[in-house]
Amino acid sequence: MADEVEEENLAVWLLAIKTLRIQPFSLPSLGPYDVKIRIKAVGICGSDIHHFKNMRVANFVVKKPMVLGHECAGIVEQVGSQVKFLMIGDRVALEPGISCRQCQLCKDGRYNLCRKMKFFGSPPTNGALANQVVHPADLCFKLPDNVSLEEGAICEPLSVGVHACRRANVGPDTKLIIIGAGPIGLVTMLAARAFGSPKIVIVDVDDCRLSFAKDLGADEIIKVSSIMQDVEEEVVRIRNAMGGPVDLSFDCVGFNKTMTTALQATRTGGKVCLVGLGQSEMTLPLTSAAAREVDVIGIFRYRNTWPLCIELLRTGEIDVKPLITHRYNFTQEGVDEAFETSSRGGNAIKVMFNL
Repeated sequence: MADEVEEENLAVWLLAIKTLRIQPFSLPSLGPYDVKIRIKAVGICGSDIHHFKNMRVANFVVKKPMVLGHECAGIVEQVGSQVKFLMIGDRVALEPGISCRQCQLCKDGRYNLCRKMKFFGSPPTNGALANQVVHPADLCFKLPDNVSLEEGAICEPLSVGVHACRRANVGPDTKLIIIGAGPIGLVTMLAARAFGSPKIVIVDVDDCRLSFAKDLGADEIIKVSSIMQDVEEEVVRIRNAMGGPVDLSFDCVGFNKTMTTALQATRTGGKVCLVGLGQSEMTLPLTSAAAREVDVIGIFRYRNTWPLCIELLRTGEIDVKPLITHRYNFTQEGVDEAFETSSRGGNAIKVMFNL
């Protein structure tokens, strides 16, 4: 009987606003192309915090109890009958979105835009902050011996940065700014450097986060306000810090002011990539940007990024370990403290669970 209790699968359930409980989580049966994973590392994402605080992110509304978590890695415990490339004991990073694989977007390779995507911890799909999950084997990527399970979990946010750099065609001649020095801004900086960007200026409202960005490798940091009237003066400071034209601006926040700053700071003929989705609607000076042929592109999550992320970690070209500022155990007390710590922000960059 004791063994049965020990093997019960438990997960962190969001029951109501700021109400989390570790409770049993029943898994689906293992399909022929699935694997069962013993989850060992899970990071807290900004979307997890939005769900925790508001029971929603944009149009994704939590209508019933839901398991949180999608930044995850673990160890293969069981393999489906048709799985040929993974074995019990393999350490893997999990790509958390399961697309339909049948619609035109999926067939075109843009599966991240699939309307029927089932994404860990995005309602109504349960997440991965659990002892075990069942997942398609082809969305589980084997980790090299020198890449830890924590680093494997950070492949998920790093994938956002890699996808943004691919969409914006970052290269050795791309001098860029990143607005927002939170976790996504920081992984975008790491990815941009790996893609060859020779100069990166980070812009934020918070001294602590700017200092962290500088230590992580930003060439210059600029503190700005949240006041729209300050944009023109701040754009001058950004251009001076760059010491020349800004080829590309990543907005990793997504507010009126941050996008206005990005559009005005970017050189004629340059690009603005909207990564953060802070506001669902914005009022922006698009006419003047269009007249200067500033291209505006957007991203949504990522696609086909895990192999590259893992390779960048394996070679040491990207080091994500400094991003992990706090670690917690998988206990009720640990869960409550972890989400409160991540909610406060401040010096908390990536909060990680060790299971």
